[in-house]
Amino acid sequence: MDRLDVIDTCTRMAWHTDRREWDALAGVFADKVTLDYTSLDGGEPVTLTPARIVEGWRAGLGGYTATHHLLGNQLVTLDADRAVCTAAFVATHLRPDGGRWTLGGTYRFELVRADGGWRITSVVMTAVWSDGRR
Repeated sequence: MDRLDVIDTCTRMAWHTDRREWDALAGVFADKVTLDYTSLDGGEPVTLTPARIVEGWRAGLGGYTATHHLLGNQLVTLDADRAVCTAAFVATHLRPDGGRWTLGGTYRFELVRADGGWRITSVVMTAVWSDGRR
Protein backbone atom coordinates (compact mmCIF):
# COMPACT_ATOMS: atom_id res chain seq x y z
CA MET A 1 0.00 0.00 0.00
CA ASP A 2 2.84 2.44 0.76
CA ARG A 3 4.17 2.07 -2.76
CA LEU A 4 0.83 3.18 -4.24
CA ASP A 5 0.52 6.05 -1.76
CA VAL A 6 3.99 7.30 -2.74
CA ILE A 7 3.11 7.18 -6.45
CA ASP A 8 -0.19 8.91 -5.73
CA THR A 9 1.55 11.75 -3.87
CA CYS A 10 3.95 12.34 -6.77
CA THR A 11 1.11 12.20 -9.28
CA ARG A 12 -0.86 14.73 -7.24
CA MET A 13 2.03 17.18 -7.60
CA ALA A 14 1.58 17.11 -11.39
CA TRP A 15 -2.23 16.94 -11.24
CA HIS A 16 -2.68 19.93 -8.92
CA THR A 17 -0.09 21.96 -10.83
CA ASP A 18 -1.81 21.44 -14.18
CA ARG A 19 -5.22 22.28 -12.72
CA ARG A 20 -3.86 25.30 -10.87
CA GLU A 21 -5.13 23.85 -7.59
CA TRP A 22 -2.56 25.76 -5.59
CA ASP A 23 -3.82 25.02 -2.06
CA ALA A 24 -3.98 21.29 -2.79
CA LEU A 25 -0.53 21.44 -4.39
CA ALA A 26 1.00 22.85 -1.21
CA GLY A 27 -0.38 19.85 0.67
CA VAL A 28 1.83 17.31 -1.15
CA PHE A 29 5.01 18.91 0.19
CA ALA A 30 6.84 18.66 3.51
CA ASP A 31 7.59 21.88 5.45
CA LYS A 32 10.88 22.34 3.55
CA VAL A 33 11.53 21.00 0.05
CA THR A 34 14.71 20.92 -2.00
CA LEU A 35 14.03 21.63 -5.67
CA ASP A 36 16.67 20.88 -8.28
CA TYR A 37 15.81 22.09 -11.75
CA THR A 38 19.44 22.82 -12.62
CA SER A 39 19.39 20.57 -15.69
CA LEU A 40 16.94 23.05 -17.20
CA ASP A 41 17.92 26.42 -15.77
CA GLY A 42 21.45 25.99 -14.39
CA GLY A 43 22.17 27.52 -11.02
CA GLU A 44 21.93 25.63 -7.75
CA PRO A 45 19.20 23.60 -6.04
CA VAL A 46 17.03 25.62 -3.64
CA THR A 47 15.20 24.74 -0.43
CA LEU A 48 11.77 26.34 -0.14
CA THR A 49 8.54 26.18 1.82
CA PRO A 50 5.41 24.90 0.08
CA ALA A 51 4.07 28.48 -0.05
CA ARG A 52 7.19 29.70 -1.90
CA ILE A 53 7.01 26.76 -4.33
CA VAL A 54 3.37 27.51 -5.12
CA GLU A 55 4.13 31.22 -5.50
CA GLY A 56 6.97 30.50 -7.95
CA TRP A 57 5.09 27.88 -9.97
CA ARG A 58 1.99 30.06 -10.16
CA ALA A 59 4.07 32.91 -11.56
CA GLY A 60 6.20 30.72 -13.85
CA LEU A 61 3.35 28.70 -15.32
CA GLY A 62 0.86 31.56 -15.34
CA GLY A 63 2.02 32.71 -18.75
CA TYR A 64 0.94 29.43 -20.33
CA THR A 65 -2.62 28.80 -21.46
CA ALA A 66 -2.37 25.24 -20.12
CA THR A 67 0.16 22.65 -18.98
CA HIS A 68 0.07 18.88 -18.85
CA HIS A 69 2.63 16.89 -16.85
CA LEU A 70 2.44 13.15 -17.41
CA LEU A 71 4.39 10.82 -15.08
CA GLY A 72 5.00 7.15 -15.84
CA ASN A 73 7.26 4.17 -15.24
CA GLN A 74 7.41 4.91 -11.51
CA LEU A 75 9.92 2.93 -9.46
CA VAL A 76 9.60 3.14 -5.68
CA THR A 77 12.10 2.25 -2.98
CA LEU A 78 10.82 2.20 0.61
CA ASP A 79 12.88 2.41 3.78
CA ALA A 80 10.63 2.65 6.87
CA ASP A 81 9.27 6.23 6.86
CA ARG A 82 11.27 7.36 3.82
CA ALA A 83 10.78 6.68 0.14
CA VAL A 84 12.29 7.47 -3.24
CA CYS A 85 10.20 7.49 -6.39
CA THR A 86 11.74 7.89 -9.82
CA ALA A 87 9.54 8.50 -12.84
CA ALA A 88 9.75 9.39 -16.49
CA PHE A 89 7.84 12.51 -17.50
CA VAL A 90 6.58 14.44 -20.48
CA ALA A 91 5.47 18.01 -19.80
CA THR A 92 3.58 19.96 -22.45
CA HIS A 93 3.14 23.71 -22.12
CA LEU A 94 0.65 25.52 -24.38
CA ARG A 95 1.60 29.12 -25.10
CA PRO A 96 -1.03 31.84 -25.66
CA ASP A 97 0.03 32.06 -29.33
CA GLY A 98 -0.94 28.39 -29.78
CA GLY A 99 2.64 27.14 -29.83
CA ARG A 100 3.85 24.33 -27.63
CA TRP A 101 6.94 23.68 -25.58
CA THR A 102 7.30 20.02 -24.65
CA LEU A 103 9.92 18.67 -22.31
CA GLY A 104 10.82 15.11 -21.37
CA GLY A 105 13.08 13.49 -18.83
CA THR A 106 12.98 12.07 -15.33
CA TYR A 107 11.94 13.11 -11.85
CA ARG A 108 13.46 11.81 -8.64
CA PHE A 109 11.24 12.43 -5.64
CA GLU A 110 12.25 11.89 -2.03
CA LEU A 111 9.39 11.57 0.42
CA VAL A 112 8.81 11.17 4.15
CA ARG A 113 5.81 9.76 5.99
CA ALA A 114 4.14 12.57 7.93
CA ASP A 115 0.67 13.23 9.35
CA GLY A 116 -0.60 9.87 8.16
CA GLY A 117 0.53 10.36 4.57
CA TRP A 118 3.55 10.85 2.36
CA ARG A 119 5.04 14.31 1.75
CA ILE A 120 7.64 15.28 -0.85
CA THR A 121 10.92 16.55 0.61
CA SER A 122 12.97 16.74 -2.60
CA VAL A 123 12.36 16.97 -6.34
CA VAL A 124 15.15 16.54 -8.88
CA MET A 125 14.03 17.12 -12.46
CA THR A 126 16.45 15.96 -15.15
CA ALA A 127 15.58 17.32 -18.57
CA VAL A 128 16.59 14.92 -21.35
CA TRP A 129 14.93 16.51 -24.38
CA SER A 130 12.70 19.37 -25.43
CA ASP A 131 10.76 20.44 -28.49
CA GLY A 132 9.34 23.84 -29.35
CA ARG A 133 10.00 27.27 -27.91
CA ARG A 134 9.88 27.84 -24.18
